[in-house]
Amino acid sequence: MIIPFQTLMVQGTTSDAGKSTVVAALCRLLAREGVKVVPFKPQNMALNSAVTEDGGEIGRAQALQAQAAGLAPHSDMNPVLLKPSSDTEAQIIVHGKVRADMNASDYHQYKTVAMQAVLQSFRRLSESYEAIIVEGAGSPAEINLRERDIANMGFAEEVDCPVILVADIDRGGVFAHIVGTLACLSESERKRIIGFVINRFRGDIGLLQPGLEWLEAQTGKPVLAVLPYLHGLFLDAEDAIQPMQHEKGRFRIVVPVLPRISNHTDFDALRAQPDVDLHFVGPGQAIPPADLVILPGSKNTRADLAWLMANGWREALQRHLRYGGKVLGICGGYQMLGHTVSDPHGVEGAPGESEALGLLDVDTVLTADKTLAHISGRCAFADAPVVGYEIHVGVSHGSASARPAFYLGERAEGARSADDRIMGTYLHGLFDLPQTMAALLRWAGLSELTPVDPGLLREQSIDRIADAAAPLLSAIRQLVLEHNRK
Repeated sequence: MIIPFQTLMVQGTTSDAGKSTVVAALCRLLAREGVKVVPFKPQNMALNSAVTEDGGEIGRAQALQAQAAGLAPHSDMNPVLLKPSSDTEAQIIVHGKVRADMNASDYHQYKTVAMQAVLQSFRRLSESYEAIIVEGAGSPAEINLRERDIANMGFAEEVDCPVILVADIDRGGVFAHIVGTLACLSESERKRIIGFVINRFRGDIGLLQPGLEWLEAQTGKPVLAVLPYLHGLFLDAEDAIQPMQHEKGRFRIVVPVLPRISNHTDFDALRAQPDVDLHFVGPGQAIPPADLVILPGSKNTRADLAWLMANGWREALQRHLRYGGKVLGICGGYQMLGHTVSDPHGVEGAPGESEALGLLDVDTVLTADKTLAHISGRCAFADAPVVGYEIHVGVSHGSASARPAFYLGERAEGARSADDRIMGTYLHGLFDLPQTMAALLRWAGLSELTPVDPGLLREQSIDRIADAAAPLLSAIRQLVLEHNRK
């Protein structure tokens, strides 16, 4: 068994080029060989996050990569996480814990401090693992972000690691993306790139070959692998909501795409359910009739509540309930269902109080302390277990709390309306356990559904991307052997 590197960094020519999946694939391939491998992302900006075994919070993609490596998520895998709360400000999470809220200018100055946190985590992982697969963020060619960079080449230069560059051919312009990226780098950074990965290819590889030969001649660097476009993958998205097929099943679920929607990975399991037709509805789009409306989590509950009101969702929800539909609120969505959301200390913005939707008899006060926990218990509305996690600020109380949604040991959690048509909960990941998904959909009105196991689908998808990336790992090994012989 040859471990060709202790640290390898995967960077991309663009966001969503496939860095996350390449890292996950390499982690799974090495783990299969018995290598102690760990994923690492110095800095991530995402509103999809996961709770770690050490009680912290990291990007959802790093939790998936940890699963690929056969590990429990740990805050050292993503030491700096940025969670945008507006177009100009973000919550800064360092080593899994909230450090501050900053605007872009202040954070740019803070990066020197953040880099020390990144290096601390990297050193700890280096002492415990044989191989570290590092994921960059965005693109290293973003000139305006080069100073004090901790996410891409700034980190690679600091720890002196090789880099592979991933480009998405499905977007078009793949050769320009690669050559243009190299042109934006310094000489030492260009030398650090050992080769390219062309991702999401579909078609006749023979027609691509002249382009590959041209690219290698132009850059003097090899194309390490051309990875296929794999359809039907069930993998956690880092942030963006992926396009999906509509009109799939007979039971329609509608979710508003809030400006600061968080942990929309809650709905991935519903995407995979063949009996469900899941619709994400954005601004300016018509709100279709539905069996169930789910209000998702939010990084800025009061601002997203105002967006809901302005986009006609209050009237739409009232009409939906009059026609017999059900409503579920998750985390920030739960808070929006009550009478008021109060932020006396300015946790998510300017201090104040907002009138909420008034559909559930609870009131919410946002607090500075963030709750981070894995949970397990039982449904209060059905004979079924529940597992999930909590990531939220705020507490909600009112008469509806006497009719909880779940029992977590001795603790009652969430709330239901007196007529049992509206439910609110702080728990994320509700649909990942097949028994809980079935219980929730039965509560919402879907009496029979096709069994789906999201955990199994996720494992199968990790194996698929690993199998496809096996030639990449072989090419990297061959490159290292040739280098060592020289």
